[in-house]
Amino acid sequence: MKIGIVGSGFVGATAAYAMVMEGIGREIVLVDKNETRSRAEANDIYHAVPFARPLKVTSGGYADLKGSRAVIIAAGVNQKPGESRLELLQRNSAVFRAVVPEVLAHAPDAVLVIATNPVDVMTHLAARYAKEHGVPSSRVLGSGTMLDTARFRTLLGSHLGVDPHHVHGYVLGEHGDSEVLTWSLVTVGGIPLEEFCRLRGARFDAEQRQRIDLDVRKAAYAIIEGKGATYYGIGSALARIVDAILSDQRAILTVCTPLAASWGGGDVTVSLPHLVGEAGVLATFPPVLTPGEEAALQASAGVVRGAIEGLNIPPAA
Repeated sequence: MKIGIVGSGFVGATAAYAMVMEGIGREIVLVDKNETRSRAEANDIYHAVPFARPLKVTSGGYADLKGSRAVIIAAGVNQKPGESRLELLQRNSAVFRAVVPEVLAHAPDAVLVIATNPVDVMTHLAARYAKEHGVPSSRVLGSGTMLDTARFRTLLGSHLGVDPHHVHGYVLGEHGDSEVLTWSLVTVGGIPLEEFCRLRGARFDAEQRQRIDLDVRKAAYAIIEGKGATYYGIGSALARIVDAILSDQRAILTVCTPLAASWGGGDVTVSLPHLVGEAGVLATFPPVLTPGEEAALQASAGVVRGAIEGLNIPPAA
């Protein structure tokens, strides 16, 4: 089972490393405009194989993506000093306009997994460009709020003294400042949060919720301030998504993909719980939220929709 990664910077390379550590797939190919970088990253990761799982890790060009079942796209340009978000989006749109057709020319059956930020908008654009080549939007998905959801579960678990594997809750909407922490859906070991706290005699008031909300929402800012970039968490999230695709796990993940017109007016890409398998997104499960959470989710979708409309890129025919 072959996996392609376009863009071998911190995120793409860390995703490859995470997949080697977990034994996901059998072959990983790194593709990058900077061939020296992709070759160095591939060799460095490949040298870890004797300590991990038996995978082949190489670098190459787009033609080497042939046969890939999933391709992570982590390519893009960095924001310049003084550059607006819209200007950055326009430049990354041009990058994707070139990259997506190249990927599909050589791996026409692959599921595209988008990692480039702002991931909601870039996933939306990738789906438009893929549709021009006959690829349905269900085969294009982004990392969305996978990492935000993991942060939410981690912080909740830490506060409650419970392994976060047994804490469930979703962060939905934009992967960004307007994201929505769905407190009403949180369960611990299958028990609603408030009931769990009552059983454990645990205190969990509005102030503590607000602190966790802020810590989740601002996590990336704090990490970037301290070390310049985030890549371990998102690299692991991408590995998890690819594992669900390659193994047809039918996992419910908060990835982002273009939503049907029936949801919030359509023509927008934000994260909701989606069923993910070998064909990409198999189903969408809009959750039952409180009125306040639903309003916040619609507002978050509006933020993403505004960014998409600001690019003035016509929808695919």
